Amino acid sequence: MIKVMIKRKAPADKQTELLDLVTKLRSEASKQPGYISGETLHGSERPDEFLVISIWDDEYFWKKWIATDERKAIQGQIDKLTGTPTEYEIYRYPRKVSVE
Repeated sequence: MIKVMIKRKAPADKQTELLDLVTKLRSEASKQPGYISGETLHGSERPDEFLVISIWDDEYFWKKWIATDERKAIQGQIDKLTGTPTEYEIYRYPRKVSVE
């Protein structure tokens, strides 16, 4: 399982529109194979920042989703709205490695 941290910034006057687009993205993502869940958080110390945590069965499914035309179209609207790049970071649970 992986967790994808998706960071975006938006000024106060564009935040409602951003949240509408993020909700639309999550709705589409929820229809994709391998999608588990997601949540959106708003920065309390940095009110222009938003963090989406998207959980997937495997990185393979996440990569298939980000390559879809529907996701690219919505992400394009977000990029145009915010004027700043969206940041993505993929995390997974650590695995113990035994050295013999």
